[in-house]
Amino acid sequence: MAGEFAEIRERLQGIAEELADLALVRLRESIDAGGHELPVDEKRLTRARRAVEKAINLLEEPDEL
Repeated sequence: MAGEFAEIRERLQGIAEELADLALVRLRESIDAGGHELPVDEKRLTRARRAVEKAINLLEEPDEL
């Protein structure tokens, strides 16, 4: 059963990267618009990315820890 979750972890890593990229886009848009506060979307996206990263860690195989 080694590597049983490898494919799922890889997909989750891709999702985490997409969320990080989208959060950066939101930050850039806010800066370009002259914003002085973090956009609400960026905060939500960052929280979602962290949750996905936690899921990735939970699915690591014992020998990978």
